[in-house]
Amino acid sequence: MGLSESHRYDLFALEYLKDFPGLWERYPNLVGLNVTVPHKENVRRFLDRLDSSARKVEAVNVIKKEGDKLVGYNSDYYGFKQSVLNYFQGAELVSDALILGGGGASKAVEAVFLDLGIKYMVVSRQRAKGDLTYEDIKQNPDYLAKTGMIVNTTPLGMSPNIEGKPDLPYDVIHPEQYLYDLVYNPEETAFMREGRQRGARTKNGLEMLHLQADKSWEIWNS
Repeated sequence: MGLSESHRYDLFALEYLKDFPGLWERYPNLVGLNVTVPHKENVRRFLDRLDSSARKVEAVNVIKKEGDKLVGYNSDYYGFKQSVLNYFQGAELVSDALILGGGGASKAVEAVFLDLGIKYMVVSRQRAKGDLTYEDIKQNPDYLAKTGMIVNTTPLGMSPNIEGKPDLPYDVIHPEQYLYDLVYNPEETAFMREGRQRGARTKNGLEMLHLQADKSWEIWNS
């Protein structure tokens, strides 16, 4: 875009969120941030205001400095929604879905499904964080077999741990289902491979990444 002389995009690795305020002191020219796991929910307490997108999702993945205020946005919502619509390519949407994981990325998926009229249940290792546990599904595989779409929002299967995958009874997956993995490195995760081998349609999160990045750029320049 011809911006290399005037713009930089850097990585600011924060192991502990308590170090977040000091980031802005160390880099006075910093005007915006993308936020990734595991900080998308807890970073909200450091912000002065939340945009409607962040309030809807209850998670922040874009921060913009407006004057001396820090404002939180969520572009994951826009990226996932458009990517899902592209996935179905005008065909009728599924009526129900399972969302694997109950973290910040899951919140964006939930908001999109609410807007699209897709009923969903959240699957988590801890019952307090979802509607079902993985053990519930193993005991009653119909939860998995009878749903139209399964979305992995966990980091399981992400490089370098590419053989990781959610603990599911994959033998009940079938060709009428859609499997979507927010992970995009590797291109085909172990979760996606299990679906493909049983005839299900699969998609990774690379398009969502690009779409949410475009939205982030729009937010920073609005």
